[in-house]
Amino acid sequence: MLLGMSSYPYASRYPVVRTLPEHGRDREEILAELREMATAEDSFWQTGKASGSFYCGDMEHYAFMSEAFGLYGHMNALQRDVCPSATRFEGEIIAMGLDLFHSSEATATGGDPVGMITSGGSGSILHAVMSYREHAAKTRGIRQPNFVKPETGHPAFDKACHLLGIELRVAPIDPLSATVDVDAVAALIDENTIAILGSASNYGYGTIDDIAALGQLAIARGVGLHVDGCLGGFILPFGEQLGHPIPPFDFRVPGVTTISADTHKYGYGLKGTSLLLFRDRALRNSQYFFQTGWTGGKYCSPGIDGSRSSGLLAATWAGMVATGRQGYLNYAREIFATSYAMQAAVRSHPELRLIGRPSYLYAFTSDEFDIYHVNDALRARGWRMNGLQYPNAIHMAVTRPQTQAGVVEAWTTDLAAAVEHAIANRDTAPKSSAIYGGVAGGWTEEADDFISAVMADMMDAHQALPPQ
Repeated sequence: MLLGMSSYPYASRYPVVRTLPEHGRDREEILAELREMATAEDSFWQTGKASGSFYCGDMEHYAFMSEAFGLYGHMNALQRDVCPSATRFEGEIIAMGLDLFHSSEATATGGDPVGMITSGGSGSILHAVMSYREHAAKTRGIRQPNFVKPETGHPAFDKACHLLGIELRVAPIDPLSATVDVDAVAALIDENTIAILGSASNYGYGTIDDIAALGQLAIARGVGLHVDGCLGGFILPFGEQLGHPIPPFDFRVPGVTTISADTHKYGYGLKGTSLLLFRDRALRNSQYFFQTGWTGGKYCSPGIDGSRSSGLLAATWAGMVATGRQGYLNYAREIFATSYAMQAAVRSHPELRLIGRPSYLYAFTSDEFDIYHVNDALRARGWRMNGLQYPNAIHMAVTRPQTQAGVVEAWTTDLAAAVEHAIANRDTAPKSSAIYGGVAGGWTEEADDFISAVMADMMDAHQALPPQ
């Protein structure tokens, strides 16, 4: 059963808090309520039928990191004089990331590689784009900046450019490889371009852009190159080590100037941390903020956030050093093997078509029927896939829960039944594509406005209280 589909999922089971309670509730009663909800929600993804989201799935590892968090959760990473442990945790997490992404290659070519820790993938992307904007303004005098991304680039880049007043230019992808058209990127670069983007890998298809070609382009045109490894950063290096066809995408590639990689995804940390790494210190330091004339004292900030809990730093550090290179390698071996076995099941159906050259994450569509019929049938069998559009497709980001015994077999059986369902219902509209069905005749500004309004209503509802 999929949980959380209601805007008010627990209103019928627990009292709804509408005002600050006059008197505090019993702590054990509160914890019992929390345990009950958590157990119900964990029971779904623990089946291995949920794409992505729960990258680790090891409850003992979660408990270990939660204990580390508990020791430092009340501490403020902003106050390093009182809580110097935050400096150790943050510095060593960055050092491990720099080592993983071959920062020695950057040092050997005159770079001064550094990093920072942010609140997640969107945070790393926002800070990267902000660094490029500020550095370009200081060193190149750019006042009307633009940034070039592939159409498969994460929407967090759209949001960052929107928030920072940067023109976003979008390059198409090659439909066969599902990677960015490098020539199209080149055509979009001009004297106001601050940086370009390559994904390793992109969220939708799990394909890796030609980072080497983008790096050469960045060097030739004098712009930065950000590699978005938020999703794949902590699994692709180990896939490469295992001999899978993973091309270099890190600081070994000339022209790569920043890399983002989420420690809370395949780094197996708790949600809320991500690494942003820089080939050179000057780029990172460009986005430091200073206010020396404030009555409250001289203020400085390395990023947008001020106060941060040291608990997440401690938990991330503990999770990484407890896993180690060999642990990451072993988990990657299982994930890649599982993904390829699940892809083989997709290939066994001529009605289905894998997109590009997937690895740990694969996406597929159909030229015979609307793929959302397959999605409907899989949902009925307990699977939670991620839906894509333009074209309609679905993807599975394989994580550790999928590697448990019996999941591949269940996938093979359920996918076959889902294809049969799709064939039998090809002349009807699938249930899970209703919002896309509203624009079946093609994109229009009016349709886009309609969908945005529907999505706004959904977000409103998730923050609303049930009626009295």
